[in-house]
Formats: sequence, C-alpha cells, structure tokens
Amino acid sequence: MTMQAPRVSLYATLFALCWILTFVINEELVNAAKSKQRTRSVQMRQNSGIISKREDLHEGFSEDTQMDEPGPEEMAEKEKPKGKKTSEELLAAKAKKAAQKEAKAKKPKPTKKPKPPKPTKKPKLPKPTKKPKPPKPTKKPKALKPTTTPTTRETKPTRKSTMEEEEEKLLLELGWDTLFPTVPPRETEMKKPIGPDHDEVQEPDLIPKVKEPPRTDDPSIYLPIPEETTTTPQTIAPWYEEYDYSDLAAKKLEEELERARKAKEEKAEKLRKMWEEEEEEKRRQTPPHAEPKKCPPLGMESHRVEDDQILASSMSHHGFSALRGRLNMQNSADEEDFYGGAWCADTEEKEHWFQVNARREVEFTGVITQGRNSESHNDFVSSYFVAFSNDSREWTVLHDGYAEWLFYGNVDKDTPVMTEFSYPVVARYIRVLPQSWNGSLCMRIEVLGCPLPTSYPTENDVPPTDDLDYRHHNYKEMRQMMKVINEECPNITRIYNIGKSSQGLKMYAMEISDNPGEHETGEPEFRYTAGLHGNEVLGRELVLLLMQFLCKEYNDDNPRVRRLVEGVRIHLVPSLNPDAYELAFEMGSEMGNWALGHWTEEGYDIFQNFPDLNSVLWGAEDRGWVPRIVPNHHIPMPENFLNGSVAVETKAIISWMERTPFVLGANLQGGEKIVTYPFDMQRPPRATGSESRGGQQGFEYHHMNEETWARIQRQNEGALRETADETLFRWLAMTYAHSHLTLTENHRGSCHTDDITGGQGIINRASWKPVVGSMNDFSYLHTNCFEISIFLGCDKFPHESELASEWENNREALLAFIEQVHRGIKGVVRDVGGNLLANATVSVDGIKHDVKTAATGDYWRLLNPGEYRVTARADGYSSQTRLCIVGYDANATPCSFTLTKSNWARIQQIMAQSGKRPRLVTNTPGNTNNRVSVESTGAAAAPQNDRLRRLRQMRMRKLKMERMKGIMTTTITTTTTTTTTPPPTTTAMSTTDASWDDLWFELDTEPTQDYNFEYRIDED
Repeated sequence: MTMQAPRVSLYATLFALCWILTFVINEELVNAAKSKQRTRSVQMRQNSGIISKREDLHEGFSEDTQMDEPGPEEMAEKEKPKGKKTSEELLAAKAKKAAQKEAKAKKPKPTKKPKPPKPTKKPKLPKPTKKPKPPKPTKKPKALKPTTTPTTRETKPTRKSTMEEEEEKLLLELGWDTLFPTVPPRETEMKKPIGPDHDEVQEPDLIPKVKEPPRTDDPSIYLPIPEETTTTPQTIAPWYEEYDYSDLAAKKLEEELERARKAKEEKAEKLRKMWEEEEEEKRRQTPPHAEPKKCPPLGMESHRVEDDQILASSMSHHGFSALRGRLNMQNSADEEDFYGGAWCADTEEKEHWFQVNARREVEFTGVITQGRNSESHNDFVSSYFVAFSNDSREWTVLHDGYAEWLFYGNVDKDTPVMTEFSYPVVARYIRVLPQSWNGSLCMRIEVLGCPLPTSYPTENDVPPTDDLDYRHHNYKEMRQMMKVINEECPNITRIYNIGKSSQGLKMYAMEISDNPGEHETGEPEFRYTAGLHGNEVLGRELVLLLMQFLCKEYNDDNPRVRRLVEGVRIHLVPSLNPDAYELAFEMGSEMGNWALGHWTEEGYDIFQNFPDLNSVLWGAEDRGWVPRIVPNHHIPMPENFLNGSVAVETKAIISWMERTPFVLGANLQGGEKIVTYPFDMQRPPRATGSESRGGQQGFEYHHMNEETWARIQRQNEGALRETADETLFRWLAMTYAHSHLTLTENHRGSCHTDDITGGQGIINRASWKPVVGSMNDFSYLHTNCFEISIFLGCDKFPHESELASEWENNREALLAFIEQVHRGIKGVVRDVGGNLLANATVSVDGIKHDVKTAATGDYWRLLNPGEYRVTARADGYSSQTRLCIVGYDANATPCSFTLTKSNWARIQQIMAQSGKRPRLVTNTPGNTNNRVSVESTGAAAAPQNDRLRRLRQMRMRKLKMERMKGIMTTTITTTTTTTTTPPPTTTAMSTTDASWDDLWFELDTEPTQDYNFEYRIDED
C-alpha cells in the first residue's frame, strides 16, 4: 500500500502536468494565429501601398497624389521582425497610432490640397481616411517569401510567459525534461503565406474571437485581458511639437525622382550628341556625290554610240534587233519589215538583257527607258535590274544595301522614264535586265554617263574653238541674249518681230547687215528660220550661236564675216513656234517624247500649214494654161485661205515673206540627219494618152523589156517631183551637206532606216516623205526665195554638253550656205528715163520659173554656172533679152535691163473695138511694095530672113500634121504681112528634140499670124 500511494500521487501529478501543457499549447497556438493574422494584414497594407504608388507614378507624379507617409520610426518597426506582444503592448501601440493620426488630421496643411478619394478604390474599414505609403522608390520592396527568416521570427515570442517558466522549472526539478520535451508549433502552419490572390482577407486590426478554454481555479496563471472597445481611446497630445516626417519623405522622394529624371535627360542628351557626332563623321566620310550626279547621255539617240557598241540577248524578229533599241527610234510604215520601233526580245529565251559598250571606263549615273513605237501594239518594260562589268564576263548587279535594286520602268509606250542611280558606277559595260513587261518584251533606252577626268578624248569629241554661250535658252533668256548681241554690235544688228504666237509671245528676228533696217539696192536678202516645231531645239541654239559668232567675228575684223555682213542682208529667226518650245523646254532634254511640242498650241504643224499652190500649177500645166493664163511664179493664194484653218504663226510668216524680197533661205529642223529640197509634194501621175494616140504608146511599152520599162518609170516618177530648178536645188543642198563635218557619213545609215541618200546627204522631199502645203513649196511658187530644209540630227533635243560639238559640225556649213546667195545673176530693171521698175518679170530660157523685181527695181536669179538668155518684161514696156554668163566667181554676174515704153494702151483700144483681135490690112495685088502692118511703136526691126525662116517652119509642121492624120489637104493661101519682128530671143521658137504633139496645140483653120505683142487675159 505504501508503494501504491506514491504512484497514485505521481499519476495525479502527471495528469495535472499534461492538462497544464495542453492548455499552454492551446494558448500558444492562439497567440501564433493572432501574430500570423497581424503579419498578413501588414503585408497586404504594404502591397496595396506599393500598387497605389506605382499607379501614381504612372500618372505623372502629380501634386494630387501626395499623401501622408509613415515616419522613419514606423518604417523601421515595419521592416524589423516582430515578436509576440502582450495585450498591454498591443493596446498601447493602438493608442499611440490613433493619437498620431488625430494630431496629423488636426494639423493644417495650407500648401497641399486634399486628394479626393478615387472611386475605383474602396477605403479600408479600420482606417478610412489614411492610405498606407509605399517605401522609398530607391528601395524596391520585395514580396515576403514563405521560407524567409523574418516570418519565422514572427512566430517565436521574444519573452516567455510566467506559466512557461514555472513549467520548465518543475520539469527540471523533477528531471522530466527529457521525458516530456516541449513541442513547438509546427512551422509549416506558421510559414504558410497569404498570396495576393487569396480569397479570404480578414480585417487587419480586428482580433478574431477564439473560444476560451475553461478557467482554472488558479487565477494567477493568466493575465487579465481587458475587453476591446471599438471607440478610440482619448489621448493627450504631447507637449512637444512633432516633426512632420511625411513631408520630409515626400521631399526626399521628389528630389530622388528629380535627380533620376535629370540623370535620364543627361544620358539621353549624351546619347544624342554621340549620335550626331557619328552622323557628322559619316557625312564627312561620304563622298561629295551623295546626291544623284547629273551626267549627259552617251549618245544612243544621237547615234554617237555606234551600232557595234550595242548588243542584246536575242531578238524576236529581224526588224527588232538591238540596233533598234535607241531612244525615240521610229518605225517604218510596215512594222514587219527591217525597221521596227524598238528592240524586242525572244520571249522563249530564259535570260534577257540589253548591253551597251562605252569603249572606255565611264561613270554611269542612270538610264532612260521607253516603250515600242507602234500604232497597233502597246509594248513596254515595267521593271528591270541594272548590271555592270569591265570585261563583259563578270557582272555585278546594282545593290541598294539590302537586295538587288529593282527599278521601275514605263507605264506607257511613248513617255520616257529616267532612272538615276544614288551613286555613280565606274565601269565599261552596262546591261539592262528586264524583269516584267506589258505585251511583248520591247524597249528603247538611253544611257547617262560622264567620262572620267583622266580619260582622253576620242575621235568623235570635237573641242570647241569659239567662246560662245553653249546652253539652252528659254523665251526670256533668248530675248535677253539677242538684246546683249544688239548692244555689242549696234551698227550691224537690229531686233524686230514678225508677229505673235497664239499665246501672245513675239516671234523675234535679228537683222545683221552693214545698214540694218533698210533694203539696199543690189544687196540680196537671206534668212535662216528655226523652231517650226517646238521640240526641235538644235536649230534654235545654232541660230543664236550664229548671231554671237557674226557679231564677235565682225568686231574682230574677220574678212569673211565682213564680206557677208556688208554684202548680204541676213535675217535670223530662232523660234517660229515659241509656245511649243516652252512646253518642250519644261520637260527638258531627253524627257519629251517624239511629239511633245511638235505642234502649235492650236494643234497646227506650221511647216505643213501653207496653201497648196502645187496643185494649182500642175492643173494649169495639164490644161496648157501656163504661162498664158496661169504664171509659173508668184502664183496667188486661193481666195479666203487666210480666213480658213490657218495658224496665227503661219499668217505672220506669210506676211513677212511677202514684204521682204528674200532670195535664199533654209529652215532648220531635227529628228533626222539629211538635207531635203523641193518639191515636197508628190505630183499625181498624168494620163499616158494611149486612147488619143490610138494605143501607140501602149504598143511600145508592150515590146519593151523589163529594164527599159523600169528605167522609163523612174524617169517619169522623177519628173513628177522635180522643179524647174532641180539642178540648182541639188547644188544648194549639197553645199550644206558636204560642208557639214558628219552629214555625209553613210556607214551608219540614217537615223531610223538605212541610208537613202546614197552617201550624198541630200534627197528630194517628195521621194522621201511627201507633204502637202509645205513652207518650201510655197516659198518657191509664191515668192522669189529658194528654200530648203536642213535636218540637223537624230536627237531633236540634244543635251547642253553636245551643243559645242554640234556648233563645230555646222559652223562652216551655215556660212557656206549664206555665200550661195551670190550664185547666179543680179541686176536692176529700169526704163530709158532711169526709173526703177518694180514687179518686172525676169525669165531665163529653158527654165520654166521666173522671178520678179523688188520694189526698188533690183532682182536676183540663182543659177548654176553657164550661159543663159535672160529676158526682162514689164507692163507697158517692150521686153528685152540679153545673154548672161554665170561663172564660178564668188560674186553674182551683173545683168541689168533698160526697157522702152510701148503703145500698149492704144493697142488695147484697137483690140476692144475689133473683138479682141487685131485688125489686119491686106496688101493689094497691084501694089506689092506697099505693106501695112500693126506694129508696136519703138519695136526693133528684125531681119527679113528670120521672118521667112519662121514661116517655112510653120508650113512644114502643118503639112506634117496633115499627113499624120491622113487628111487630104488643099493648097493654103498664105498672106504675107509687113510686120516688124521683135528680137529673136523673145519670139523665136526653140527647136528641141521633143515630139511635135507635146509642143503644139491643135491649129486653127485660119493661117497663123505673127503679132508683136503679148496677150494677157488679166489686162483686158
């Protein structure tokens, strides 16, 4: 029993200890849960403060976002690990916080405006008027991790309670500390964090109510826990003035933000300066040709690039070879012959290219592309690559820094498109590689390039020797240029205008003579006109250069120029179509198509806008009215022609031609390299007359071989185009062509076809490209002027760099052609009283084209060297004939006439009384010596043998006609009259080899009489 009693007491003690331990453990668990909840609430307040601060920072740190910040003591308390606090400490801390909050709320802040609460954020229940401030921006708060040390420290109390101390003492005294180890709370439960997206969020300041365990009999074990109240305890404000740490923190934050902003700006400024320095360095290292370099064309259009320098991958047809790939190449009427309008490749080939060999290294700066010249096809290349080589084997495609540079080409077949490279490429060969095209693969190109400074000139480069202005001049610059020349040479120059264009621009002309402004007797008039087509500008610039040259050389006492100026009245008109030139000049060289600026503003081609006098002359010749009814010269214009469809410029030119007695002239054009002479219109073929002659001519043609028939056809066709002065026109055209440096080079052919001149450089316009109503034909048939057309080159609008060489090529030809105005005869026609006779007719035997004297009585007749019988006639005067010899001298042969008055008025009265027939008085048989005749007073007496010879010839021809017709004739009684015959040169019939039916009309039944007067219908 004694042994059992200690055991029972021991068991009772153990049971009491176990119960005490259980209660202690429950208390610790409750305290740990409270501490854990407080930690969670602190973390949530910190996280919400950080989030709100970030939003405020994103909104620009405005003044409205300022709020109270906790003091440094509170921040330190929040950052350091918290231990277990007693109830008194908790209550004291709460009271302190409430007092601080009240003091801050009562303190006035005049400089700060209260921030209105944001509608998107709900205020916290315990502290509705206070928002937690985030930590300083320099220290980014980190989220609390579940395995960190501070959270572990928070679960461990810093000071043990009295109950725990007593329990430990008892265990140590009894030696049971090893038997009953104290079990701390599980760390897993204490370390479990609350995530940001946790659903349960308890109030941070409310202590959760836990069911209290039953009380023991010993009240000393537990500390009394006062009951919490919702009301804030009244606290007394401290006697000292509390420092506002929130303002200090805000200022520090603003300063740090300002320093960060300034540092950022300084860094950005530093980076910007570094970037500018790098760009400036790159700019310094970049060569001066950063912008596209401007270079002239190599000469594809002007044919300075020869045929053997052009090569292509293939051709679709023999008429579309690489030689047809020049810019502005024109096709022939038949597009399927040898003269196509572009280079066209064979589309079955895999690779296509067009190659140009410059024959030396040049700086290629661009290309100009154009489609196919065709009326029925719309073919052009829309995109292409460009490649270069120095040996034609290894090629390098132009690269833009990222890939091969694809250039865009044409959108139609006519308009040229220029592509400039960003930097020049030095090479010898260039290839265009088409990639896409419209219709068939056809194109025409021009290559732009500059010769290297170290390269030597080729044989085609002609250095200029004259100090002139080699550039293009628009209307204003042209007028200024002419004014400057007039000021330099006022004694030999005069500026005037011949009229206005449809847009009101004046057509200026410059007269160069030793006595400008006045026509001198015996001095011929000469003219050069250019700019009939506005896009043919080479003639315009050559005329301006000729003005400069004549003025400069005259002042330098050049003997040749002085002879020209003192012996010829020269008229130079640089632009007859100024409106169209301004349009072409705006587009620039190489960029205008073939037709841009060709016509006037109203749509007229000035060169073909003159009256058609050829049809009038040829119709009169077919009817036998020339020269009795219709003259062979100075043919009047049709009625109401000037009131019809005529350009304003044409009317001005016609008026200028009529009031100035021009002798020789030339109009300068472009687009071809050739000289043409009249007729420009093709004459319709005449009837063969096989019906009227019983088919004899047809019978003769039937027995001819093919060669003879072809030769006769060519002769007949030539007669349809020739003028009466065919040989003279050929001489004039050949003078210019053979004085030109390159016009007769026929190894390259013409610009668009093969050579059609046989190496001579001249051709009759009607046999080449006939036109109706041309300026040349009108000038020949309506005035005394012999005019030709000079086509200066293949390129209508050459580059400025080519003007110097073109001047050298044409300078001698321009001067030599002016000197031809002295070829032939010249003189004056006056009466016996010495009065000069105007509008007197001067005719040459054998040439069915006459000229008239000017208002001053002088005339000029261009003739080739030889002997000529020349006759002068005037109304009311007897005609006179002279033998004039034209030699090879530089000056014209003088051949003047003095005419005597005739009694023509009395003869007209007699003709009116006798029914427009002379009244003849026959001789009586008894008195054969008395002869009465109607004769003109003042007529020279002719020998009797000439009279008898002429009568015998007339009888013989009449008998021959009767035999040919098979008509039985009787003896015809002829009456001999005693008329006095004029000089033989005026009335004698020329004996030619022509057949009788071409020379004679059908004879009347009455005998032919010889009257010594000229019968004119217009004088009735």
